[in-house]
Amino acid sequence: MDKNIAIEFDGVGKQYRLGLVGTGSLQHDINRWWQTTILGREDPYLKIGEVNDRSKKGTSDYVWALKDISFKVERGDVVGIIGKNGAGKSTLLKLLSHITAPTVGHITYRGRIASLLEVGTGFHPEMTARDNIYMNGSIMGMGKHEIDRKLDEIVDFAGIERYLDTPVKRFSSGMTVRLGFAVAAFLEPEILVVDEVLTVGDAEFQKKAIGKMDSVAKDGGRTVLFVSHNMPAVRSLCKNGVVLKNGQLDFIGTADECVDHYIDTKSNDMSRTVIIDESRANRTKDREMAITEVSIENDNMHIASDEPLIFNIKVKVNDRGIDKFTVGLHFKNIEDRCVGTYVSEIKEVPKAKSHFEVRLVVRNHNLSRGRYSTCINIGLKDLETGLRDYDVLVDILNFEVTDFTKGKPISLWLNGWGNILLQDVDMEVK
Repeated sequence: MDKNIAIEFDGVGKQYRLGLVGTGSLQHDINRWWQTTILGREDPYLKIGEVNDRSKKGTSDYVWALKDISFKVERGDVVGIIGKNGAGKSTLLKLLSHITAPTVGHITYRGRIASLLEVGTGFHPEMTARDNIYMNGSIMGMGKHEIDRKLDEIVDFAGIERYLDTPVKRFSSGMTVRLGFAVAAFLEPEILVVDEVLTVGDAEFQKKAIGKMDSVAKDGGRTVLFVSHNMPAVRSLCKNGVVLKNGQLDFIGTADECVDHYIDTKSNDMSRTVIIDESRANRTKDREMAITEVSIENDNMHIASDEPLIFNIKVKVNDRGIDKFTVGLHFKNIEDRCVGTYVSEIKEVPKAKSHFEVRLVVRNHNLSRGRYSTCINIGLKDLETGLRDYDVLVDILNFEVTDFTKGKPISLWLNGWGNILLQDVDMEVK
């Protein structure tokens, strides 16, 4: 491998079998063991399958979470990995971090890797924050004196000085993320891998973390792989990017080119009805409730800013013991920023019904012109139970708001003004 290349993915693929562990029969399990362990061949039961497109009904028991991934990352580069949920972003980082192994292909890299993929990754909950810092440093091959030198910076950045000798299991998710990022960034890895887990932190910490990743790359000459749905952050932080779609490479280019490509592809995918078929039901079949279909009732996908948005949601009840639910509706702009949220009151599940429908009419949404995606969840949210989702659909419907409001065209609207038209405002002149 070229000494200027930090990471190289060569024909990498990762395949999973839906619903079952093993091949499904003793004969096939023995054959798999013989072919892979004794003869050193590829797994014969992982040669079939299809791409991981969750919007279409599958015909195979196998899916490729990743397929035919080949690209190189230069040393000191900051690369943004973007794509919809389920595109394979996190799987790619897990393969690089040795959390799981590729089904086919090879990954070659130079230097130590520090990964922040999920809340609490690499931490032992019974150990104190101090002990976890030293343990992670040792795993990365650092000596005690090296970690001693970095300890104060890690503690100060994470803001956990009072809790340094407290078991990590007592930390909140935000504290755990701050500590995890500080450990990953300050223990001087040659390659820093960061998933969208940073969204757990508050706005101030996210700003600090992005600034630190920027300095790690520019001042330290280290390589950063950054997964995020925050397109402005990808534009500002990353030099180059990779767009994944259904587990495959969709586009490679500069960060700006990748974000533009992702936005264009996403905004062109407009359908009035989305059926959640069996390929997605595998993820939700054991849940108390599952959404089976979502549709928008408006005549077309181009909505006036003063026109009500009407959604129909079909729900399947898997657990008859559940008698209450709430529905959440979220609108995101083309850069994946949430611009509006609705959470319903607690409703009763229709008795003696295995299926029911929910109709949402959103009046006075006041969204400015532009394209939006819809996220829908069904669950239960109140002060007693906290937050619990039975099913969540991300980017399930896209629509466009035209530049008309109250039947009249908006003569001027600048992007910097935001996504919400603030019209119901009382004004007094004295």
